[in-house]
Amino acid sequence: MSLVLGILLLLTYFGLIYYAVKGGNLMIGFFIMAILWILIGGIPYETAVNTVIEKGAESYAVTALVVIFGSWFGRVIVDTGIAGSIIRKTVELGGDKPLVVTMLLSIVTSLIFTSAFGVGAVIAIGVVILPILLSLGVSKRVAASSFTLSVGAGMYVNVVLFKQVQLFFPSVKYGPSWIHFGFVAMGIQLIFIIAMLIFNLRPSKLQHAWAAPNESPSADVPVISFIVPIVPVLMAIAFGWQPVPAILLAIILALLLTGKFFHPKEAVSVIQKTFYDGVADVGLLLGMLFMLAMFGKAAGLDAHIFNPLIGPLIPHSAMTLALVFGIAAPLALFRGPLMVWGAGSATVAILSSLNLFAPEVLLPLVYIPTIAMAISADATQSWNLWAINYTKLSIKEFLKTGVFWAWIVVLVNEIIAVRMFS
Repeated sequence: MSLVLGILLLLTYFGLIYYAVKGGNLMIGFFIMAILWILIGGIPYETAVNTVIEKGAESYAVTALVVIFGSWFGRVIVDTGIAGSIIRKTVELGGDKPLVVTMLLSIVTSLIFTSAFGVGAVIAIGVVILPILLSLGVSKRVAASSFTLSVGAGMYVNVVLFKQVQLFFPSVKYGPSWIHFGFVAMGIQLIFIIAMLIFNLRPSKLQHAWAAPNESPSADVPVISFIVPIVPVLMAIAFGWQPVPAILLAIILALLLTGKFFHPKEAVSVIQKTFYDGVADVGLLLGMLFMLAMFGKAAGLDAHIFNPLIGPLIPHSAMTLALVFGIAAPLALFRGPLMVWGAGSATVAILSSLNLFAPEVLLPLVYIPTIAMAISADATQSWNLWAINYTKLSIKEFLKTGVFWAWIVVLVNEIIAVRMFS
């Protein structure tokens, strides 16, 4: 009987993969999966209602709070003019050299997104950066890919994104060891972004300037305010602060250092607008993640069914698993089985339940393909799709430009992760 139930669970798992790859609504998909795994696993009625659904959603409440604050912060550094001023100063530093400017903007973008989060913040910064790159003769495919890969690079350190994957590994903490790895992984991704730029921005590859709509320029803010985007990370490193107080401090500093704090009406207006926009940016994401938490609870309760079926097929060596994930990294594309917030949620639930690897090891191994491949180079990621549409680029050209470099990043960072956490 257990064999039959295990096969049924696996069939629904493959059904989720197919549904995700076809672009199905994952909020609905995860909820349906939670119900199916409750029924197939024979989870008692009271446990299903109180543990899977109620406690599943409740378990994500703290992370939801961090997601909202991170998205709010992203809007604050845009609306206060800090992000725009940093970008303009970077362009001035790079002069009229497309390669240098693009490299500097990639580094700056990554640093901004070590703390900022949300599709609204990405788009607001993208409408400043992309026209600059295109006006310098950088091709549409290179401009879009370098920007999205740079956003993804910062996400290794970003506590808001980390809190989302922590749902699967609650015992793993965002602390010095993770931050150390995060900056190393971010550095590796930046190295390969720069390699991509050097390869693609040879003089013969530059194009004529491309006319792109741009936002009206805003006034520069004091240079000292440029530190604001990395304040949350600095507070975590130096004093072990949790995300919410660290982000709140950064928001207060943004208002203080840009002078808005001393104009109460303007400050209140900025706070209200950015908070509203920040919540709106992540509303659908939160809905999906609440349903994902329910599915995660159901998967944990069903672990005893599929463990005997899957366990013998999983390599027991962390390095072997890392190499498998590195080679199979494109399976993170199109919300596939290596994308944690896609069909990969079931993959993670199964791997976690087998107890073959310490959570500290397994988390980075499943997280790296999601960041480097799915978040950075996949056309189904919301802000990547926006960049594709904004630059009028074909999805095929976008994938051809970024996926190869993201694949190398996954391989390298998987090996580094095993070395650092095993």
